[in-house]
Amino acid sequence: MQALSAGVVPRVGLQHIQVGRSQEVGALVRDIDRIADAGSAVRFVIGEYGAGKTFFLNLVRLIALERKCVTVHADLAPDRRLHATGGQARGLYAEAIRNMATRTKPEGGALPSIVERFVTECVREAEDGGSPVERIIDRRLAPLLDMLGGHDFSTVLKTYWRAHEDGDDSLKAAALRWLRAEYPTKTEARQALPVRSIIDDADVYDTFKLLSAFVRIAGYAGLLVVFDEMVNLYKLQSSQARNQNYEQLLRMLNDVLQGNVEGLGFVFGGTPEFLLDSRRGLYSYKALQSRLEENSFATEGRIDLSGPVIRLQSLSPEDLLVLLGNIRSVFALGDASAYLVPDEAKTAFMEHCNKRIGEAYFRTPRNTIKAFVQFLSVLEQNPDTQWHELIGAVSPDREEPEEPEADDELVDLRI
Repeated sequence: MQALSAGVVPRVGLQHIQVGRSQEVGALVRDIDRIADAGSAVRFVIGEYGAGKTFFLNLVRLIALERKCVTVHADLAPDRRLHATGGQARGLYAEAIRNMATRTKPEGGALPSIVERFVTECVREAEDGGSPVERIIDRRLAPLLDMLGGHDFSTVLKTYWRAHEDGDDSLKAAALRWLRAEYPTKTEARQALPVRSIIDDADVYDTFKLLSAFVRIAGYAGLLVVFDEMVNLYKLQSSQARNQNYEQLLRMLNDVLQGNVEGLGFVFGGTPEFLLDSRRGLYSYKALQSRLEENSFATEGRIDLSGPVIRLQSLSPEDLLVLLGNIRSVFALGDASAYLVPDEAKTAFMEHCNKRIGEAYFRTPRNTIKAFVQFLSVLEQNPDTQWHELIGAVSPDREEPEEPEADDELVDLRI
C-alpha cells in the first residue's frame, strides 16, 4: 500500500491486486514454459506512461520465479544501457545481477546462494560417487567452455569452490565480485583471481548467455532478463549511441527468434514512441522494424500475441472496479467486516475520476490507484470522516509523459 500510494509498483504481493489482461499474462506464461523447456523467448511490452507496464513486468517475473526460473531485472537510465563504451552497459549488468532473484530469495541478491547451491550439489555428487570434487565441477561446467568468455567464467566458479573448501571468505567475495562485474580493470581482477579478463561493456549479452547456461547446470529452469524504462534509449540524443544499442537489441532478437540460445528469455518494457517513432524509436532501425511490425490482420479489436510485441490493452471499467475492490480488501487484510468504504463508494469514485480526467483513467490507471489508496488512507486515519464528504476532494491527475533527457552527447565523450 505504501508503494501504491506513491505511484510505484510493490515488489511482492502483486497477485492480491492483479486484474484483467489475462490473454497477455497467458502469452507470457507460455513464454516462460518455453524457457523452462530449454527454449528461448523475447517480448516487448508496450504501453503508455502509467498504463501498468512495470506492474505487468513484475507480475511476469513472479510467475517465472514460481516456474523455478532465475530472474534478473533493471531499469535503463542515462548511465545504464545495453551498449556503451564508458561503463554504462557494465552498470546495467551489475544492477541486474544485484537484483537476481529465485523463488526462495525473491527480494534479490540471490547470486551467492545460486553459486553455493552449485558447489554443494557438486560436493554431494562427489561424495556419493567417490570421485574428486574438481572432476565433477569440470564435467558440469564443460558446456560453458565452448561459449565466449566461458573459460574465465568457469575458472572463477572453481576458485569459489576452492575458497569454500579452504574457508577463505575474502576469495569467495572476490569471485562473486567478478561475477557481478564489479571489477573496473583487468589488473585489479588479476590481483585477486586467476583470470585475465573482466565482464566489461562489450561482454554483457554474452555473459547473460553464460549465466543462463550456468543456472540450468545449478538446477534451475532457466534465466529471465527483464529490462524496464527502455524509453531511455529513445531519449538518447546521439544517433550513433542509439543505433549501437539498437544493434545490440537486434542481436538478442535474432538469437532468440532463431533458437540460438537455450533457457534464456528477455522482456523489455517501453512506451509507444520508443517502438513506433520512425526517427528515433525502434522503427528507425529498419531491421528491427521488419521484425517487430505487428500483424496487419490484427485490427478492429483483434489481437495477435504470437509476435514479439505485446501492447497492453486498457483496463475495462469492470476491471477497474474489481481492482479498487482488491485494494479495499488488502487494506482490510481480507476481512470484509473491516472494509473502509461500501461498494457504492467504488462506483462513485470511478464516476468522479471519469468526470475529472475522462477515459484516460482506463488507459493509465496509475494515478487513479494512487488517489484511491490515499483516499482510503485518510478514511482509515480519520474515522470520523465520511467517504462521500471526501470523494469530491480526490484529484487524480492526467498521466503526462516525461520530458526527454537533455542532450547527452557528452556522455559518450572520452578523452
